[in-house]
Amino acid sequence: MSIELLKDLHLLTREGQLNADARRKLKQIRHLVGLLKPALDDAMARATDPLVVDCGAGKSYLGALLYELVLGPAGRGSLVAIEARPELSAQAAARAARFGQDRFRVATGAIATAAITGRPQVVTALHACDTATDDALALAIATNADHVAVVPCCQAEVARQLEKARPQDPAIASLFAHALHRRELGSHLTNVVRGLVLEAHGYKVTVTELVGWEHSAKNELILGKRAHRYDAAARAKLRALLDRFQIEPAIVRELAARSLDPRTEPSPEATREPTSP
Repeated sequence: MSIELLKDLHLLTREGQLNADARRKLKQIRHLVGLLKPALDDAMARATDPLVVDCGAGKSYLGALLYELVLGPAGRGSLVAIEARPELSAQAAARAARFGQDRFRVATGAIATAAITGRPQVVTALHACDTATDDALALAIATNADHVAVVPCCQAEVARQLEKARPQDPAIASLFAHALHRRELGSHLTNVVRGLVLEAHGYKVTVTELVGWEHSAKNELILGKRAHRYDAAARAKLRALLDRFQIEPAIVRELAARSLDPRTEPSPEATREPTSP
């Protein structure tokens, strides 16, 4: 890895040393790159010019290192970093130019409205806050991405919905009677729904921890690999879960707005197996 790039990303000090915060960030990113390696290898094998999309890129730590470690050495493939904050997008674009990452492109704006040319092989989102993770998942599903990997960050939307829910089962109601439990259960339910939504759209899902809890409390990694187009059992489970807790998370609403509602039975065309790139 380029020492100068790590310095530019502030993952090393000017003297080339690691401080505690940088060590934590670098370990998370390097470990995530390692967990993404099977997906990246598959993308390289299946596509002559694979596309990786990094959603909610922030300072583009992940995108810069994915390019440095994978796309750069391979000499092919491109990466699009989507970031809503113009100042961070400008920094990422300038860094890519400085380090010769000529197939690194920055798209400034919301994930939901980002213009992506071509079908992405891999969609990622590292600590995209609250419903930005849902936007990344919706983009992956809508564009038929082969692989998706998200590490969710803070997520409060479902906790707010639980506050208004009045389930008939008192045992269910007791799970979120207190504000702290609402927040924790809301976060858990959000990620359970995300996994079921991916399964409903034909992804094989793996949920694991990114690094040890001593490094980050926001530590859940959801991996999806496109296996087929449709899973009726996952859709039934999703409907039951949403009904039981009286919630409708952003990922469900976003996909419904795109005519990709994971709760309903799809059209025959939607269940056809995807063609290889």
